Amino acid sequence: MRTNIIIDDEIIAKAMDVSGIKTKKDVVNMALHEFVLNNSKKNLLDLKGQIRFSDGYDHKALREGKHSDIS
Repeated sequence: MRTNIIIDDEIIAKAMDVSGIKTKKDVVNMALHEFVLNNSKKNLLDLKGQIRFSDGYDHKALREGKHSDIS
């Protein structure tokens, strides 16, 4: 879809510099993609109280590589 919009040249230049993307069109498309991806992720706080962990679940042991029989 073709759209004409006014975008701050300074922020476009910074985005192009940081990302290494060469065109304004590509940097805008990348930014929109990232925006949708980031805003589509479930907020972990929304999951509070909704996750049941298995009996014997030990997150500290898992961090240390000590895996128990969790099923």
